[in-house]
Amino acid sequence: MFSVTYAQLNGWLTAFLWPFARLLAMLAVAPVLGTRMVQTQVKIGLAAFITLIVAPTLPPMPQVTVFSAAGVWILANQFLIGVALGFTMQVVFAVVTAAGDIMGMGMGLGFASLYDPELASNTAALSSLFNMFASLAFLVFDGHLQMIAALVDSFQSLPVSANVLAASGWRELANFGSVVLASGLLLALPIVAALLVTNLSLGILNRAAPQIGIFQIGFAVAMLAGMLLILAMMPNMIPYFARLFDAGIEEMGRVAAALRPPG
Repeated sequence: MFSVTYAQLNGWLTAFLWPFARLLAMLAVAPVLGTRMVQTQVKIGLAAFITLIVAPTLPPMPQVTVFSAAGVWILANQFLIGVALGFTMQVVFAVVTAAGDIMGMGMGLGFASLYDPELASNTAALSSLFNMFASLAFLVFDGHLQMIAALVDSFQSLPVSANVLAASGWRELANFGSVVLASGLLLALPIVAALLVTNLSLGILNRAAPQIGIFQIGFAVAMLAGMLLILAMMPNMIPYFARLFDAGIEEMGRVAAALRPPG
């Protein structure tokens, strides 16, 4: 007769539930996989499937009852770790959105907005376009697989435990947020510089020949120049996205290592 002891059942639950919480939290927050267009059942099923595969390879779990106070605390820790790692990759996509906002304002498209189902709000049209390009590039470069692999590797650098997470990990994540402005400006810099030259040229033309009516054609010229420049930038933009994704994957490892409690 088949029988299961309480210790065996608790061991199976802890080996599955705690890694599952970290994986599910990351999938719920991560870009592309965590969007509202991906159903909740799919996220739960994917997290459970990955957990079943990687659970036998993970370090030994703490000898704690899963439904005790310590077990619930460990579960909360795993949830916070998954959110932190998923948010790290969201910062990378925020770079693309920020660059689209900066370019859109320079082209006079700051008022043009579209409904974004992912954010459930209106976003700038150019930001939505760039975010679409980034999402496609993310999938083409297997960014989703690298992201899952980085989270699985985090179980080695940050094993499951009941210890309080180190504050240096959250500081590392906050410092990584500065890449949004720096990298976003770097991506938008060619467009901003070219549009500045265009606007200066239109201003000089307006002074030399006021009868042309620069205010009537200036908006169309700036928008057309911006679109042509974006088209010219496209071959170099996708490799830049790849470097951003690599930086995000590496940052996930640094955040996980920094979250590890001392001792």
